Amino acid sequence: MDNNQSRRNFLQKSIAAGIGLSLLDPATAAAFAKKPKMNLGLVTYQWGKDWDLPTLLTNCEKAGLLGIELRTEHAHGVEASLSTNERKEVKKRFKDSPVTCLGYGSNYAYHYTDQAQVRDNIEGTKKYLQLCKDIGATGIKVKPNGLPAEVAKEQTIAQIAKSFNEVGKFASDLGQLVRVEVHGKLTQQLPNMKAIFDQVTEKSVKVCWNCNDQDLMAPGLEANFNSVKKWFGDTVHIRELNVGDYPYQELLNLFTDINYKGWILLEARTTPADRVAAMREQLDIFNTMLANAK
Repeated sequence: MDNNQSRRNFLQKSIAAGIGLSLLDPATAAAFAKKPKMNLGLVTYQWGKDWDLPTLLTNCEKAGLLGIELRTEHAHGVEASLSTNERKEVKKRFKDSPVTCLGYGSNYAYHYTDQAQVRDNIEGTKKYLQLCKDIGATGIKVKPNGLPAEVAKEQTIAQIAKSFNEVGKFASDLGQLVRVEVHGKLTQQLPNMKAIFDQVTEKSVKVCWNCNDQDLMAPGLEANFNSVKKWFGDTVHIRELNVGDYPYQELLNLFTDINYKGWILLEARTTPADRVAAMREQLDIFNTMLANAK
């Protein structure tokens, strides 16, 4: 391991411990130390959308959220239009930081009835997978976004799965992952997501749990979770842990039970006056919930 990587690992552990565990009481901190090591990170969805890349890295480091999923068309400016030298500079910025670039949060989807649109989304996915490779990231987030009423459900499911297999093969050749966000009016229902993944053959294509209300539909959270857990990758999307009534403690219990060691990524939607302080607050809540997971 080179010196930069050693320093990076040391900083990640030190910052996470210093910021996260210092917020806990001694008994909770001791319990947390025995739990599986999930990590809290950030999707630039709302709280990071207007921060340029240096500011984004600085604020995530201050808050102790040491993983980032870069959302498209945000102020960080990390896009497929970057030149070779610009990509190298982005990669260096992350290498010199304790913050990990997990990859890209795209809007590419493959459920469309227009086959030219499907092809455009597949080719766009490949362009951004190459970007992820070039900047030292590990994958791209994509999504199905619905089941058009004018087409048989089974036909669209097969089309989505076929598209996942194509971009998944391309990703595998680059050493990348395709992270499929559980998304879309009908496709975010877990039985439909399972039906898609039953036809996915590429091991590089993974499910990104998204904490939707549909997760709680019959037969319930645990059964829906178990129906797709064998396809989980290394990212999960959550909203603010202290907003709404989604059963986050139960969810973390389930992830603890499968010894999940990936990233829980905050896809925040509120508008706090101090976003860095709000990120720290979410880390505190997350660590407490993780310590209480059983």
